[in-house]
Amino acid sequence: MDIANKVLLIILDGASDRPVNGKTPLQLANTPNLDKIASMGISGIMDTIAPGVRPGSDVAHLALLGYDPREMYTGRGPFEAAGAGIPVKKGGVAFRCNFATRRNNVIVDRRAGRIRETNELIKAIQEGVHLDVGFVFEKSAGHRAALVLRGDGLDPNVSDSDPKHDGEAVRSIRALKPEAERTARIINEFTKQVESILERHPLNVERVKAGKPPANTILMRGAGTVPDIKTFSEKYGLKGAVIAATALVIGIGRICGLNYIETKGATGGTDSNINSKVKNAIDALKKHDFVLLNIKGTDEASHDGDAEKKTGFISKIDEVLAPVVGLKDTLVVVTADHSTPVVVRDHSADPVPVMIAGPGVRADDVRAYDEISAATGGLNRIRGVDLMPILMDLINRTEKFGA
Repeated sequence: MDIANKVLLIILDGASDRPVNGKTPLQLANTPNLDKIASMGISGIMDTIAPGVRPGSDVAHLALLGYDPREMYTGRGPFEAAGAGIPVKKGGVAFRCNFATRRNNVIVDRRAGRIRETNELIKAIQEGVHLDVGFVFEKSAGHRAALVLRGDGLDPNVSDSDPKHDGEAVRSIRALKPEAERTARIINEFTKQVESILERHPLNVERVKAGKPPANTILMRGAGTVPDIKTFSEKYGLKGAVIAATALVIGIGRICGLNYIETKGATGGTDSNINSKVKNAIDALKKHDFVLLNIKGTDEASHDGDAEKKTGFISKIDEVLAPVVGLKDTLVVVTADHSTPVVVRDHSADPVPVMIAGPGVRADDVRAYDEISAATGGLNRIRGVDLMPILMDLINRTEKFGA
C-alpha cells in the first residue's frame, strides 16, 4: 500500500538563515541527501508561531508537535528541568539557568566560555546553598543547568536575571505581581549564596590561572510551572520518542509523553555524535510511530556568528542523513524550529524551510533544501501548528470534518 505509517521529524535547530555574501549557509553547504529528499517530496516555508514573531526554541518545538503555545505555555523553566531529570510537580517553580562570567556586576560571558565540566560546581551549590524552601539544582547540557523551587506560596511571575547580552549588568530578580514577591526574594538570595560559593571554588581558581573565563555566577530566566496538557499519545494515538542532546528538547518530549532515547556522545554542539543520533532514530522507528530527532549544532554556530562553521556542520549533517533517504513506510520531515541568522546571532522571525517525503506524498518541482527553493514548493506557507495535522492526514490517521 502506497502510504506511510510512521513519521521521522528531523529538526535542524536554527539552521534557517539570511544570506551571507549572497547565499544562506543551507545554500552554500554540500547537501546531496537533503536535496534528494526535497526532490522526492513536497516543500514549503513555515512560520513556527506566526509571521513576524521571533520564536523561542521552546514554543517552536511545542508548535511543531501540535501544541498551541499561546494556550499552554507557562515558561521555559519546566521543560529545562524535566530534561535535566528533575520531576516537575504542580506548585513548583522552575527556571532555566546558565553558568556565566561576571566582572564588577557586568556579564562578560553569558556562557562562561561554554563550560561543560560543571559537575563539581553543581555539587557545591547543592551542598552549600540553604533556603527556607526546598530546591533541586541539576546539570543540563554544556553551560546550562535547571533549578526548581518547591514549597508553599511560590509564584512564577518573576523577571529574569539574564540581561541576554554580554557587557550588560546582571539584573536583580523582581516580582511581576504582588504574589510573587516571596519568590523573587528567594531567587535573589539563591543567587547571592551561589556567587559566594563559585567565586572561591577550586575549579574557577584553576580556570582563571589558565586564562579561561570563570563560571562565577548563575543567570536565570524562563520561570514557569508545569503545564497541564494531553500527552502525545492521547492527542494523536501515536507512540512517540525524542532523540536530542539539549535538556529543553528532552524536557518538552518528556512532558508531552515521548520516550527519551539517550545517545552517547551527543553534546548539542558541532562536535556532537550526530551519526549515532541518526542511527538511534532509525532504530527507534521499529518500536515507535513517531520520532523527533533534534540536531542542535547549527544553532550554536549561529549564536557564535560563525557562518563557516554553520555551513560545514550542515554538510556534516547531510552526510549522516544518507540512511533516511527513501526510508520504508515512513514520512521523512525536515525543518528548522526557527531561523538564527549568523549576522544577528539570535533568533529571527524569518520563516523556515520545511519538506515532507515518503509514500503517498505528492512531489513538487523543488530540487534543493534551502530557504529560497522551499518557498516555491507545493506546501506554500504554513504555521508550526499546521504541521502535525498535515502529517496525521498523510499517514491516514485523521477523521473527516463534516458529513
